[in-house]
Amino acid sequence: MPILADTGVYIASEASFYRILRQQKLLVHRNSARPTRHSYPKEYVATGPNQVWSWDITYLRSSVKGKFYYLYLVVDIFSRMIVGWAVHEESAELASVLILEACLRHVVDPKTLVFHSYNGGPMKGATMLATFQWLGIVPSFSRPSVKDDNAFPEALFRTLKYRPEYPSAPFGSLELASDWVKVFVQWYNFEHRHVAFSSSPPPLVITVKKNGS
Repeated sequence: MPILADTGVYIASEASFYRILRQQKLLVHRNSARPTRHSYPKEYVATGPNQVWSWDITYLRSSVKGKFYYLYLVVDIFSRMIVGWAVHEESAELASVLILEACLRHVVDPKTLVFHSYNGGPMKGATMLATFQWLGIVPSFSRPSVKDDNAFPEALFRTLKYRPEYPSAPFGSLELASDWVKVFVQWYNFEHRHVAFSSSPPPLVITVKKNGS
């Protein structure tokens, strides 16, 4: 139609074309796969610390264009305490070490721990799953493309990057990035006032999905 219009040829109005298409049953949507439905995730109730941990990864800009440092961060969803963190280049092996160190540092029996994460490659890699199996941790993952299922680390990353002290310039080295995060974690764990909590935090419910369900 646009080509004919450009040449001054008029056959029928656009409405007439749609009427003829409807009559010939040609005005239908193309066949496409039905949208995938994911069942509503299982809920875990945290009634105290060290029952449900959640972790995620965020990037920190480096001074080298196209290169980033990655902050691995583990948060206890009951107390909102950062129980483990590290700045590295992305690696499932380093994340596995971080989880093991966090369990040892906080004297947590891994077999009593639910470990929730975003449904991403680093979180579901063979190294991570092997670590969970070895430690006896119950792994849990968000629904595909549903970041709200892992809202605690996401909110924490926003707090981190919206701090007045967060540098506007990229980090000059891995060490400088780690030093800045170390100061932030100290402030967040021991000075920051969590608006949702009083001195005795109430039970929280985290909506997560069991591995394989």
